[in-house]
Amino acid sequence: MNSVARVLVLLAAAAVCGSAVAGEAAAPQLGPFKREDWAKLATLPDLNGVWETLGGPITAKGAPLTPFAADRLAKYQSARDKDEIQDIASANCLPPGVPINMAMPYPNEILITPGKVTIVMEAFTQVRHIYTDGRPLPVDPDPAFNGNSIGRWEKDALVVETIGFSPETELAYGLGHSDKLHLTERYRLASPDKLEVTFTFTDPQYFTTPWTFTRSYQRRRSWMTKEYVCFQNNRHELTDDGKAIVTLQK
Repeated sequence: MNSVARVLVLLAAAAVCGSAVAGEAAAPQLGPFKREDWAKLATLPDLNGVWETLGGPITAKGAPLTPFAADRLAKYQSARDKDEIQDIASANCLPPGVPINMAMPYPNEILITPGKVTIVMEAFTQVRHIYTDGRPLPVDPDPAFNGNSIGRWEKDALVVETIGFSPETELAYGLGHSDKLHLTERYRLASPDKLEVTFTFTDPQYFTTPWTFTRSYQRRRSWMTKEYVCFQNNRHELTDDGKAIVTLQK
């Protein structure tokens, strides 16, 4: 490469880096925080700590499904009953995403800091970032298993809005969603050590009306979240193209 070409390449690289930095500068930023920002946390509901879900897996029973969604779910359930489908996601250690992750028999830890609520889910070592600094939902979010979340405090409750879910995220086993899915969650203490979370799913392709249900969580003050490494204990064998050899059990 001659000297002129080399200079042109370097100038092009600098332009790309400059636009990336500019883009980052335009994005919402957390902090710097002042002492009073941390002091305000004492006035918020005490959701901090490790929580254990109460109740079994999330199912679509009672959900106001559209004919399209009901047909897809029925086909899934029929194939599962006949042991005809493969547990590809589990075999590849893919997380289920919200809301299934929030209902698995593993604890979730809530951490409240200025401008953000973080939920550390032991299952699949997943982390949710819920921004409470006043930013809007992203216009063009990158799809994620747990979606893209913002939150706000309404008196004694944390209200969370989430969009931008991965196409692989299921709302219940066998129940998918469209790219129009919007989830609203309301976190509220029913008692000092009992948390109630109301989930409301809006998706015109899958629900005739918003689907709402509430789950309870018990605070476990002596518990800690543990390390979860899916591949370490994965007993599924995979084919060369990444599919599970074993199938779902009835």
